Amino acid sequence: MSRIAFLVVFLTTSFVFSQEKNKDFFVDANYFYGTILRHNKDISHLVKAHPDGFIIGFNRKTYGAERWQQEYNYPDWGFSFVHQNAHYDVLGENYGLYGHFNFYFLKRNLFFRIGQGIAYNTNPFDLETNFKNNAYGTRLLSSTYLMLNYNKQNLFKNFGVQAGIALVHYSNGNFKAPNSSTNAFTLNVGVQYSVADERNPEYISDSLSNKITEPIKYNFVLRGGLNESDYLNLGQHPFFVVSAFADKRLSYKSTIQLGADFFYLPFLKKEIEYLSVAFPSFGVKGDEDFKRVGIFAGHELRINQLAVVSQAGYYVYYPYDFEGRTYFRAGLKYYFTDKLFTAITLKSHGAKVEGVEFGVGIRI
Repeated sequence: MSRIAFLVVFLTTSFVFSQEKNKDFFVDANYFYGTILRHNKDISHLVKAHPDGFIIGFNRKTYGAERWQQEYNYPDWGFSFVHQNAHYDVLGENYGLYGHFNFYFLKRNLFFRIGQGIAYNTNPFDLETNFKNNAYGTRLLSSTYLMLNYNKQNLFKNFGVQAGIALVHYSNGNFKAPNSSTNAFTLNVGVQYSVADERNPEYISDSLSNKITEPIKYNFVLRGGLNESDYLNLGQHPFFVVSAFADKRLSYKSTIQLGADFFYLPFLKKEIEYLSVAFPSFGVKGDEDFKRVGIFAGHELRINQLAVVSQAGYYVYYPYDFEGRTYFRAGLKYYFTDKLFTAITLKSHGAKVEGVEFGVGIRI
């Protein structure tokens, strides 16, 4: 499954982070209850009940042994397990494993968690037995969850409480159709247990300079993956993307980008051929070019060797109309060295995912 690599990145990063001396950690358990958002009219028939479930997390504390920890106010890193029951047999149940970070605000009383991982669905789409489930086309799904919680650690000895909101997303990245995906908005409440009393932690606070002096760098990236048209039974096809862009690092955390993409998308070729024959009223002739060229602007948020990438693009070469001329890319990069990196990104048109891209690149 394509997003397994996301988890691999988190595991690798976590191993690097675990080399610090302090071994403090805490575990938390949260119950959630909410609703599935109608982000897409195609899933309206699936919004039948209120999903609930639980989130269990293992969280490793940081105290500033490395610069990134001080820059981000001593975040936690860890792993979590999420179970979601949609209470509608068509959607089934989801079980997921994640890597996550907790970022703290308001004197560490508020934390924002972002988790990325892979989930298993018990009842995916099947043309004969479960044709209504157009949200999940495969058993293995990529999943992201966001949590914003108010927390009080060590409220009673080593026990604490937390409560807030969470958003849980499931999708297979258009690896296989159908893939309308789901987003559950939930309220949660939970408890924590710390293995050490952290009322008076010894945070390392060095005098850090935010000034980063770097010339403009040039990047070349080759991306690829598998995806499928939304029209069923047209098959999975490999795709390739060649990207070139310039970037300028503005600070320890922030880098801006400007560049161009060339897209080679055989799944569009199959779709064009199919529509020209099956739906002549759509005006598709069958000889439209399935390739595209886009320009984009982006931003990179650095967290040690890991970076969170976000880009917005516009197709300047757009011979076939598919999901509009604007596109978005979001994901993770991992820098092996100052020059070599790998990336896993999700390309979409608004809420509509086109595919998951695996990439390798060079920065010179």
